[in-house]
Amino acid sequence: MTSSLRLHVVVPVTGMGARDSAALAAGLGPGVAVTWSRIETGPASIESELDEALAAPDTIAKVLDAARSGAAAVVIDCLGDPGLEAAREVVTIPVLGSGQTSMHVAAMLGYRFSILTVLSRLIRVDEEKAARCGLASRLASVRSVDIPVLELEQDHERLTEALAEQGLRAVRDDGAHVIILGCTGMLGLADSVAAALAAAGAPGIPVVDPLPATLQVAAG
Repeated sequence: MTSSLRLHVVVPVTGMGARDSAALAAGLGPGVAVTWSRIETGPASIESELDEALAAPDTIAKVLDAARSGAAAVVIDCLGDPGLEAAREVVTIPVLGSGQTSMHVAAMLGYRFSILTVLSRLIRVDEEKAARCGLASRLASVRSVDIPVLELEQDHERLTEALAEQGLRAVRDDGAHVIILGCTGMLGLADSVAAALAAAGAPGIPVVDPLPATLQVAAG
């Protein structure tokens, strides 16, 4: 079957593993394909505003490449959304940031949401991003699992436990109704975290997996 809609994912770091295009396209509907590319110049991971700034130039270049090759929309595969606004200035197709989009999705799923980020130094950064999105009043908290980005794929059991622990605290102590996985390196763990929350006495809490959620929005 020929795809009628192609979405392109830009991975704005040099140190993460490959993305599975078929897995990303699963559930997006018939005729939707996903392609991806990774920046060649920039940080291995994004754990600061400096990293975001260093990732932006090649991210914008990859967005331009995707637009020129006929992509219908581009998704930036990072909660930091490096280069998002600048990329929107140079192409005529939609460019969606996983961070911005996932916060708006969370705000539609419940009144207050919490972000589970990787390191404590990103708490302020995420709080400021929520404010720039007009969602400061909907942000219950930003909590950290204290696991660096490049270690996220090493032990999914440890990561899931840490996410569930902080997620439960966000629900019970901070009043969160929705949880956002605070790094796209946590891809695929939303169901496990939701199940762990339910087992701990917090059933029915939506857990937003930012990259798939953003692709769903891009696919319409």
